Amino acid sequence: MSETEVTTAPRPLLLADGRPAARAWSLDPVMKHLNHGSFGAVPLVAQQRQNEFRTEMDSSPVVWFPALPQRIAATRVDLAAFLRVAPDDLALVPNASAGISVVFASLRRRRGGGIVVTDHGYGAVTMGAERLARRWGGEVRTARVPLGADEEQAYEAVLAAVDDDTDLIVLDQITSATARRMPVELVGAEARRRGIPLLVDAAHAPGLIEAPLDGLTCDFWVGNLHKWGCTPRGTAALVARGELREELYPLIDSWGAADPYPDRFDQQGTIDATGYLAAPAALDFVESTWGWDTARRYMDDLAGYGERVIGEAFARLTGDTGTVDVGMPVPGMRLVRLPDGLAGSRVEADALRDRAARELGVEAAFTAFGGVGYMRLSAHVYNTAADYEYFAEDCVPLLGRWARAAQEHPGAS
Repeated sequence: MSETEVTTAPRPLLLADGRPAARAWSLDPVMKHLNHGSFGAVPLVAQQRQNEFRTEMDSSPVVWFPALPQRIAATRVDLAAFLRVAPDDLALVPNASAGISVVFASLRRRRGGGIVVTDHGYGAVTMGAERLARRWGGEVRTARVPLGADEEQAYEAVLAAVDDDTDLIVLDQITSATARRMPVELVGAEARRRGIPLLVDAAHAPGLIEAPLDGLTCDFWVGNLHKWGCTPRGTAALVARGELREELYPLIDSWGAADPYPDRFDQQGTIDATGYLAAPAALDFVESTWGWDTARRYMDDLAGYGERVIGEAFARLTGDTGTVDVGMPVPGMRLVRLPDGLAGSRVEADALRDRAARELGVEAAFTAFGGVGYMRLSAHVYNTAADYEYFAEDCVPLLGRWARAAQEHPGAS
């Protein structure tokens, strides 16, 4: 839970001309968008900028592609400033999974080939770690971190899985399924002391955390800019520091292969890099319209309000509290417990997500952890209190019926 309970609805953010903030996005006005954290939303100004780049690319590709690496390098300077890192530490990749795959594909075994992950880790990343461990002839060890674990407890749980065979630790800065932070700062300092590389999966961090790498010691950090940063999808940052970064190569070998890190990532053949180039337009739009500090405060207050009204609606329905004890809470994201019978596994959670979109007209994130289903709330500036009030009043009763039906007829679709 957040440190302060939000009891009143925050006033919606507006554009400079007084229009609702949602007007700056091409969002379906009929659909309720309560799941910004999965795929983000791209402001119209950034969409238009990307289309301008695409027009330029298609009108003269022989001019466009040879000049592209220099343009990407210049864009990296702007994006590095947003993340508050050195431009020479930052390479651009299509998404967090791609950046993590770069690390998995490039690193060499140095000890026993062991890899430590947690039970909160993103499924695709954990699968990649398992494949790397097989290639190394090692094994993946999963640290079990209770949802309510505080920083010290989570740190101890992660370190308990580390041994002399460990070649890599993979740790989320913000977890996807459980919307909590992990003690990346504490683990990073200890991993450095032991000489073990740390890879931080920071898919949700850019834009949600003001300076996500401040005070963080790690070898590799990967964050999506297309989530909270609202850049065009397929835009993420890989930040690598220390001598191991020279082992990193793009997943596609191209004419920049002989260049040093990160320059070798700037040339990737005929890839459509217009999303990279348009990314600063999205970041600048939020800053110039509201300011990122104001936007983050609003997102956090709204997520807290949504947690309260939806949690109370489920409590009235089931008699059980919908409140979730999250040990290291995250600004702008919350968890609400679902009634028994809903989203007890990842497959069931995904099916519930699809059904909610189809039958309720709501884009929502449903997740599972430890056999328990949750609704993960993630707010952005285009959301308003009315979005969450609608879900509490109109959708929660239907979810209650679905839960009862699932309990009465297990396995039925």
